[in-house]
Amino acid sequence: MKRTGWVLCAALFAALLLAGCAGKKTNIEPQGKAYFTYFDTVSYVYSYAGDSAERFEERSAEVSNILGEYHKLFDIYHEYSGVNNLCTLNKQAGGEPLTVDEKLVEFLLYARDLYELTDGEMNIMMGSVLRLWHDCREAAGEDPNNAAIPSEEELAEAAQHMDFSALEIDEENMTVRITDPEASIDVGALGKGYATERAADFLREDGAQGYVLNVGGNIRIIGTKPDGTGWVTAIRDPDGSQEDYALNLRLKDTACVTSGIYERYFVVDGQRYHHIIDKDSLYPADYFASLTVITEDSGLADALSTALFCMPQEKGEALADSMEGVDVIWIYTDGTIEYTDGS
Repeated sequence: MKRTGWVLCAALFAALLLAGCAGKKTNIEPQGKAYFTYFDTVSYVYSYAGDSAERFEERSAEVSNILGEYHKLFDIYHEYSGVNNLCTLNKQAGGEPLTVDEKLVEFLLYARDLYELTDGEMNIMMGSVLRLWHDCREAAGEDPNNAAIPSEEELAEAAQHMDFSALEIDEENMTVRITDPEASIDVGALGKGYATERAADFLREDGAQGYVLNVGGNIRIIGTKPDGTGWVTAIRDPDGSQEDYALNLRLKDTACVTSGIYERYFVVDGQRYHHIIDKDSLYPADYFASLTVITEDSGLADALSTALFCMPQEKGEALADSMEGVDVIWIYTDGTIEYTDGS
């Protein structure tokens, strides 16, 4: 298969890799901006393009506008004036079709394609199950001594309401309906990556080169540094601190998304329960400690990082091999690292 052009090195050689990415000296100073209001995370815009301060500000502001628009459309917890979003749609589950923005229809169609591509592993209709785990995680954060996991009965009942066929999309009339009143949409495994790619679309169409978007860890690189080299992107050691890295990648003009057991989790009776839920067991997937996908499209990388996290490596590798330009890095809980043959 065609590969994405990344160079993989062990953390032992991080210093060499960082030096190698410095390339030839340039007079261009990097610029950066942070936003704190989208997708419950921090979003960064970096540029090594040599833009004027005014030009960088204009481009960053448009990236912010795009992320803000999709944040409102994808929000499942809050509604906004003049917007029929996913929260509105979930509230009207079982009711009449809801007229929505064309952008939301396009997104839901894309999610349906990914559902079929991943044999149901990337399923935005798992909201009923994911909500149970989310609520338990929130309760554990407020009262760790009384932390608990969902009961078998609760999970079994919720699992009856995650059929993708309950989502009806009418492209002609721009309406969407959830036919099952107990079903709901959750796009936590796809929304950030999809929105990031739409922002990257703007930058490319605007002629930008040498930009990096980091939306809550969803990395999207547009072009290269001025000297043609890529950026060093570190993959965290799942068993270490935030400053410990298992691998460093040198990336250009691509996306990189990692899913892991170390970010959102809670502990019950000494056992850790992370947020990536396997559709078959209805419990946190237990194949890997982290999984990274490198491919050009940030939405696809985001979706696959979750889908492949919930299947054995052999099955995930077969899925990656069936697509063009997709590479994967698996890190197991014992520290073993496996990866596709990117070069």
